[in-house]
Amino acid sequence: MNVAFKEPVQPVRSLDSIAEALLLPTGIDGVYARTAIFEQVVGGLTALISRYCESNTEVLRFPPVMSRRQVEKSGYLKSFPHFLGCVSCLGGAEADVRSAVERSEAGEDWTQALAAADLVLSPAACYPVYPLVASRGHVPAGGLTFDVACDCFRREPSQNLDRLQSFRMREYVRIGTAEEVDEFRRAWMARAPGFAKQLGLPWRIDTASDPFFGRGGKLMAMSQVEQALKFELLVPVRSAEEPTACMSFNYHRDHFGATWNLRTETGEVAHTGCVAFGIDRLTLALFATHGLDLPRWPVAVRKALAL
Repeated sequence: MNVAFKEPVQPVRSLDSIAEALLLPTGIDGVYARTAIFEQVVGGLTALISRYCESNTEVLRFPPVMSRRQVEKSGYLKSFPHFLGCVSCLGGAEADVRSAVERSEAGEDWTQALAAADLVLSPAACYPVYPLVASRGHVPAGGLTFDVACDCFRREPSQNLDRLQSFRMREYVRIGTAEEVDEFRRAWMARAPGFAKQLGLPWRIDTASDPFFGRGGKLMAMSQVEQALKFELLVPVRSAEEPTACMSFNYHRDHFGATWNLRTETGEVAHTGCVAFGIDRLTLALFATHGLDLPRWPVAVRKALAL
């Protein structure tokens, strides 16, 4: 396990002290309004990530909602039911809808009239990719690479600014043979230190696991670590003692390939993997490291972000 950060770790600025200039509370933990200075840096960061986009990469931008049935089929409900957010709507006859509105106006609970729609809030940017690829037929020789992004949601209320319920995720996704996906992930893990250095961030890469649900989830998390299926790039956002995962490097093996019947030209089940960028977390990491005064940020960082 890696324990030392690369690059000197400067005293981390208190997020509480800079929060007012960055993210404004909405009254719900983990849901914030984003200020102009925050979005200015987000714009520079997303442009920098785009410069890493390789040729023959298909760019897709997804809405913040996706098919409930696709999420169920993907296995997310089984592995992470505690994070899932479902879209519910008022339906039925006009009288039923009017009754619910009247209960609300009377200060009574009206939410019992809601019924689940066929949509859920997207938990990760890559989930809609796999059924889309499956609808096109077999995976061509050489595999496929995607650049995807969307606003994501995970029901994880917290007052820590680096753990949002509503957040933005950018991913590069690779679909192909086991060797092609392994090469893709290794290349990105080798590339990530240079990315962090461009941003002037202290960092380290370590093995990690996803927060699977329940007692069985603990065994799945242990297996994930033992098989080195997930690594994270950690940055001291709140503190060096409890660093924040700002990027992840994931190998799904043949899970999505088997789920969606993704086949290579030779008929083998395709493997998948992705590198994910936590856009809001990386932006917070920049402010926690360099402060609020953008003109005083290191010249190299401002150049990388075109600030």
